[in-house]
Amino acid sequence: MPKHLTLQLGVKTDPVEYRFSYEWLFRVMAEEGVRHAQLGSFFEMTLLPDEFFVHLRKQAEQYGIRISSVFTTHRELGGCFRSEPGWEDVTRRTFRRFLEVGALVGADTVGGNAGAVLRDQMHTKDEGTKRYLRFIKEMLFYAHRCGVPCVTIEPMSCLAEPPTLPEEIRAWGEELTAHHAAHAAHTAAFGYCVDVAHGYIDQHGDTVWDHMQLLHAALPYTRALHLKNTDQRYEATFGFTEEERERGIIQVSAVRELVLTHADQLPVDTLVGYLEISGPKLGRDYSDYQLERQLRESFRYLKGVWDT
Repeated sequence: MPKHLTLQLGVKTDPVEYRFSYEWLFRVMAEEGVRHAQLGSFFEMTLLPDEFFVHLRKQAEQYGIRISSVFTTHRELGGCFRSEPGWEDVTRRTFRRFLEVGALVGADTVGGNAGAVLRDQMHTKDEGTKRYLRFIKEMLFYAHRCGVPCVTIEPMSCLAEPPTLPEEIRAWGEELTAHHAAHAAHTAAFGYCVDVAHGYIDQHGDTVWDHMQLLHAALPYTRALHLKNTDQRYEATFGFTEEERERGIIQVSAVRELVLTHADQLPVDTLVGYLEISGPKLGRDYSDYQLERQLRESFRYLKGVWDT
């Protein structure tokens, strides 16, 4: 008998960064019935004391919100694809602090994208990939020590930011899942946080793999989703207000149907889809106050087509 997969809605905290307080966001979420927050990273995050995150968790809980994930916003965990001295070490120290933060807020998953190969050094991709996979296996051990259940990676949209192609997505997933299985008593699980608006368009502008195909390839390892809208070229990203749905290509109902149809492939019984938008132009009086409307409209739409 196929398993029952529960779909829940959350939001990544990126759009309030330097704009509104987290308490403001938690209040809006509570009023709209959205119960999961994914804490997006910001410059000060790895430097703040434990007390800040303990307070943030309590503040969220007062509104009935769980900070169920911590995830990068600014590609700051990508040093394994750089060969210059110090980059991998900085990534290690930063990632370890991300995991400690995840434990403090009670997150189920902590992660980010793997990083980028420099375009003028694409010949280093294979070595960088090996270096990153060794590194992330090390982080699975540290995550377990911290009490974080799962480390996640986000498949991306270009050859310089692996994994992107279906074969890369499957190969990474198989290797890291096997590593966890071999050391289950001492490592956190591995999974993908898949962005439903990521597809692969080559340098000639041809769509090689669309967003639904890449999501399908990642399903056996998918533990969370980023829900957002985009255009035909996967270039602009935005939400699900009425006007945004008119110009966007992401059909959340089709994403919902795909994951429910293939529920047996997923490693989880509950899948949280986090609305991931940057919001309107940051730092303008004519735009900052548009954020609340954008969030509420997107929440209401997604509650109707995603939440089970």
